[in-house]
Amino acid sequence: MTSFNKDQPEKKPVFSDPEEFLRDYWQKKPLLIRQAFPGFEPELDADDIAGLACDELAESRLITGSIEKCDWQVRYGPFSDDDFSSLPDRNWTLLVQDVEKHYPPLQNLLDYFAFIPSWRIDDLMVSVAGRGGSVGPHVDQYDVFLLQASGRRRWQIAEAFEPGLLAGCELEVLEHFRAEQEWTLEPGDLLYLPPGVAHFGVALDPGATWSIGMRAPGTVELYQSLGDWLAERDGAAPRYRDPGLVPAESRGQIEADAVRGFQQLAMECIHNEAAFSDFLGAFLSRYRLAHDPAPPAEPVDSEYLRAALRGGATLRHNPWTRLLWMDAAGGTCLFAAGERLACDGASAALICDPHRLAMLDENTPASLLERVHELVEQGHLYLETL
Repeated sequence: MTSFNKDQPEKKPVFSDPEEFLRDYWQKKPLLIRQAFPGFEPELDADDIAGLACDELAESRLITGSIEKCDWQVRYGPFSDDDFSSLPDRNWTLLVQDVEKHYPPLQNLLDYFAFIPSWRIDDLMVSVAGRGGSVGPHVDQYDVFLLQASGRRRWQIAEAFEPGLLAGCELEVLEHFRAEQEWTLEPGDLLYLPPGVAHFGVALDPGATWSIGMRAPGTVELYQSLGDWLAERDGAAPRYRDPGLVPAESRGQIEADAVRGFQQLAMECIHNEAAFSDFLGAFLSRYRLAHDPAPPAEPVDSEYLRAALRGGATLRHNPWTRLLWMDAAGGTCLFAAGERLACDGASAALICDPHRLAMLDENTPASLLERVHELVEQGHLYLETL
């Protein structure tokens, strides 16, 4: 894989028929694609991932233990060189989240999954393991694509299983797991697992697995975020009212009318299409672990931006900014890391597509350049010079 450039050819699709995959497999049943990435050679090796795990800005975990001894332990980064030099030969796994944000060229890998809405894709997690390394049999509540990057890993899965977890374990390891299917993946193989399928991976060789995880917010996360969003509106949200109040019959009683009134209040924002669209755009355009975008060190005016494009500079997405757009009741909106911006649909669609954005040059229309300039000033976009 190489970084994107303006002459890069179109990628060969991993899924020969995306519609068939979504219809027959997505959130329905597992799928193993042998040599989905033939001749795959990872851009980052084990040392690179270990180095990233030493960065205080990276989320990383080091897991040791085995299913035979049930002695699972987890430690959280940042780590040091001494942490890795003292590792045994077997039964350890290093996990690092958001690798494609720390090393943006790896975002090219996500292009192979572009038929899935971009707001659904969470991150690329890299798992480096010694022989026997594992995180135990467990269940995820989101879709995941498991790409074997190096070495071999045995995967066992079960769609029917006992949900009980191992007591006293730091990890959510299933206490009882009986495999229904089993495969050994080699570099370039890809395994898709829908949510709710128990799986157990064990490294047969020292190697790495790259996991492309999907975002699947739960009800609790959704309502917590909605509450935070409403709180930021400076009192603009409606309050409870009861103009038809009648004398209370009994002290301390919460009447049925009050229950219905609060239920209506709680649902009012959700039923307001424009307000809920604004919330959802802000919510989905924030990465779970994103750092705040930083504006450029020196101010960038529109003339400098056009001159830079004339000189061959390329516009890129800040890897920590998710850019999304939607047609809502109030018109087309562009969302950048939780911020809402007015924008026409054609411009929004172009800005959110990193490859189309990279094609912009000094002939960019003034209206589009104005919106791009605003995003550069806010740190959501940046200029990459030759």
